[in-house]
Amino acid sequence: MSLPAPAAHDLTDAEFAELDDLLAATPEPLEPCDAVMLDGFLCGVLVQPVLIEPAAWMPHVFDFEGQPLPDDADAAWLERTQALILRRHAALNRAMVEDGWFNPLILEFDDEHPMQPPADGGPDPMAGLSPISQALMPWVAGFQHAALCFPDLAEMDDDAVMNALARLYRHLPAETDEEREVVATLLREHPLATLDDAIEELVVTVADLADLTSESRYKVDTVTRDGPKVGRNEPCPCGSGKKYKHCHGA
Repeated sequence: MSLPAPAAHDLTDAEFAELDDLLAATPEPLEPCDAVMLDGFLCGVLVQPVLIEPAAWMPHVFDFEGQPLPDDADAAWLERTQALILRRHAALNRAMVEDGWFNPLILEFDDEHPMQPPADGGPDPMAGLSPISQALMPWVAGFQHAALCFPDLAEMDDDAVMNALARLYRHLPAETDEEREVVATLLREHPLATLDDAIEELVVTVADLADLTSESRYKVDTVTRDGPKVGRNEPCPCGSGKKYKHCHGA
C-alpha cells in the first residue's frame, strides 16, 4: 500500500467531519473505525514500545479485522482519506513529543442529544457505564483496538504500564469480576467529578504511556562487526582494488 507523506498541520473541525464521512464510505463488507475511534486507535499505535509503520496499521482503520480494501476501491477517496489520517497521526505524534499533551476527539452528549442504543436491537455497549464513561468509551475502544492489533504494549512486564491501561479501560464495559473490581477501586480511589476531569486524566495517562515506552520505541540496536574495522584509505575487502572510501565505504 503506497501512502502519501503527511502534512505538518492538524485537521480542522471541518476536516474531522469530512474524515468521518469518508471512513463511513468504506466499501462493504469492511467495518471501519469512525473518526473518534480512529483518534484513540492512532494514540494506541503511537504509544507502542515498537515503531509501527503506517502500512502495518492502516488496514486496521478500514476494517477491524485488518482485511484489505478491494482492488477497485475509489483511488481519489482512498488518497484523500489516507492523507487526512496521516495528518492526524503526525499531529498527535508531534503534540505528544513536543508538548506532552494533545486534544483528543471526544463527542459530548447531553440530555437533548443522548447516545442512541444499537439500531439492530443488540446489547447496548453503554449499559452500566456512567455518563462520563459513555462519552469517552468510543475513543478508549479505539485505543484498545490498537492494543489488540499490536499486543506489544499489553505484553510489557511493567506495573506502571498496566496501571495506566487500567485507568483508560475503566471507561469500557467491565466483562469479568476482576475488571469490575478494578473499576470499583478506581472509582473509589480516583473519582472523576466531571467530563473535563476525565479527559484530562485520559490525556495524562496516554502521555504517561508514551513516556514509559519511549526508550523501547526509539532504541537503536548496536551494530556488531564480524571482522576488524577497515580504514577508509585501505583497500576494500571486496577485492575491487579500490580504496574502501571509494567502494563499499562510500
